[in-house]
Amino acid sequence: MKQIKIYDTTLRDGTQSEEINLSVQDKVRITRKLDDLGVHYVEGGWPGSNATDREFFKEIQNYALKNCKVSAFGSTHMNRLTPENDPNLNALIESGAKTMSIFGKTWDFHATSALGVTLKRNIELIRNSISYLHPHVEELFFDAEHFFDGFKANPEFTLNCLKAAHEAGADVLILCDTNGGSMPGEIVTACKEVQEKIPGCHIGIHAHNDCDLAVANSITAVQNGAIQIQGTMNGYGERCGNANLCSIIPNLELKLGYETIGKNKLIKLKETSTYVTEIANLRPFLRQPFVGQAAFAHKGGVHVSAVLKDSTSYEHIDPLLVGNDRRVLLSDLSGKSNVLYKAKQYGYDLDKNDPAVQTILAEIKERESIGFEYSAAEASFELLFFKAMGWSKRYFEFINFFVVDAKRKNDSEPFSEATVIVKVHGQENHTAASGDGPVNALDKALRKALEPFYPSLKEVRLQDFKVRVLSGAVRQAAGTSSNVRLLIESTDGKSQWTTMGVSHNIIEASWQALVDSINYKLFKDDPQKWPSR
Repeated sequence: MKQIKIYDTTLRDGTQSEEINLSVQDKVRITRKLDDLGVHYVEGGWPGSNATDREFFKEIQNYALKNCKVSAFGSTHMNRLTPENDPNLNALIESGAKTMSIFGKTWDFHATSALGVTLKRNIELIRNSISYLHPHVEELFFDAEHFFDGFKANPEFTLNCLKAAHEAGADVLILCDTNGGSMPGEIVTACKEVQEKIPGCHIGIHAHNDCDLAVANSITAVQNGAIQIQGTMNGYGERCGNANLCSIIPNLELKLGYETIGKNKLIKLKETSTYVTEIANLRPFLRQPFVGQAAFAHKGGVHVSAVLKDSTSYEHIDPLLVGNDRRVLLSDLSGKSNVLYKAKQYGYDLDKNDPAVQTILAEIKERESIGFEYSAAEASFELLFFKAMGWSKRYFEFINFFVVDAKRKNDSEPFSEATVIVKVHGQENHTAASGDGPVNALDKALRKALEPFYPSLKEVRLQDFKVRVLSGAVRQAAGTSSNVRLLIESTDGKSQWTTMGVSHNIIEASWQALVDSINYKLFKDDPQKWPSR
């Protein structure tokens, strides 16, 4: 089985995405997570360009990594300097990294217009830089910037750049689709010609995703001789991103028979993807292949019925192989199979003719007709399910709420205050709170009323808050009188859940979602929650 080395450049190329900024400690955390996943190289950054990357290379030396080598990135030396007195090359050496990647121009247009050098001098810059660095490292890679554009424009010059790098000691020649504009057929032609014209060389691929082909082009390169793939977790990177390692790794391992990180490590893929997303402070891409929350989600009743019989009917792999889970969603498209599947998840082996199944289906369809969407709020559905199964416990009784949102002439911001009256264990509790907006005030007032009785609610915090205006058949109204669907994502530090409210009044929709969120927390913590049946 041929092994393909995985070179992760999330910490360098990934941070060129406009949304991502990582601290030194963020980079250390991600490096350790990628090391645990089993990638072969983690590119820590460009020590010659900024203080954060220089500090990272110092800090990472305090950690014993098991699987990956930390690589430093830089460029060929400046035209007016020699390699020996070039600060960029010396910063690479001072970083202490034993693996390095340097990039050089391989498109004649860039050499003459961007660098302002002759084609001959450009080749000298490549040769000199690699010769200088080679004695200081264990592995040295040459990133042929704009290789595919150069190969199309002036193949002789581009191949001469690669020959110079190879002769100077580069271990792998990385063919870069820097503009992300190449087609798979062009990848095939170029890979074959490089290996034919430069006998004994090893090639790799570094693809950008501007044509949505970075994964396909990377895999095509491997099928045509590449031994190293450079990419990022979740495809992060500037413009449209880089080749997504979360898709490349399982495709190579599970579909094509190559060894990358190994199947025993593959089960950590979703966990690692999610971890990097959290550190980068981004929302996960729901429909990302293999590792996305929706990658193995089933909604249509016909699909779910087939998956219950044999999951291969609508799943191309077992989701557990990449650490993901199968999800069955509830909506007005649902059939009995969806409800039976969810019931089994909750510990009930229902018969399809059980009256509760039809009750739940009817409730879903009725509520979705006014805008509820249980595929997006599974905690709200779980509460609905158990009510249908006979759970009737009430942790508190709603009496009243009153919300004031006012803006006075001299106020810089509106003023929001909420009053809530609830009854808990027969005791009426009347509280008030101000907040950053009416929903925040309502949330604070409700918690203030309940936390003396249920201290565990102090653990709960809101992670996300989404509002969508509904129109069309949901309600015969439009504009500001339309129904709104409101989703709240909550966490207690151990798990997270999403609840929902729907109303033409955004405060009422918020109240519904807040109440469901609190009830769900209390329900999950309640040792006597399960109704007998």
